[in-house]
Amino acid sequence: MMDLQELLAHLAAGKDLVVGTEAYACMEHYSDEARRITGDLNNGYRPMAEVRVLMARLTGQPLDESFRMFPPFYSDFGKNIRIGKRVFINACCCFQDQGGITLGDGVFVGHNVLMATINHGLRREDRLTHELAPIVVEDDVWIGSGAILLPGVRIGAGAVVAAGAVVRSDVAPGTVAGGVPARTLKEIG
Repeated sequence: MMDLQELLAHLAAGKDLVVGTEAYACMEHYSDEARRITGDLNNGYRPMAEVRVLMARLTGQPLDESFRMFPPFYSDFGKNIRIGKRVFINACCCFQDQGGITLGDGVFVGHNVLMATINHGLRREDRLTHELAPIVVEDDVWIGSGAILLPGVRIGAGAVVAAGAVVRSDVAPGTVAGGVPARTLKEIG
């Protein structure tokens, strides 16, 4: 079976995940692990130090002591999440990270935010192919409660994504974006 580093290289190269392939089988293995870890994370109270340990296990990356999160938290892969310093993730967030999710330094993520990096073809025969595109959230971004970030978007440094926004295209640095679909509402002074 493909190992994690080979899978991450496959994903970083922008290759699709196709049901029935070695890459997909490897992803399923780590998805099972992610469900076990998030089950532990979400089952009862955890001190912040323990939350950091479980999130480090989930992501396979060390986390800065400044990282904070209020569970529950959901991820169906976990190994393609990168988290900067001074990041706060509020309760009930869901990260579908096979395509890669990067949170820069100083990012605030509100309650119930969904980040999805996978899409499927519209035709029935294309739905077993998972098309991946990363989500990048640059430094000092605030993502409001209930926002949805779709595959391939970049949120520019210092931007704010309003509560309930559906982001399907990039958000410029230093702006507020909101609505369905999200559009620039104003520049931050």
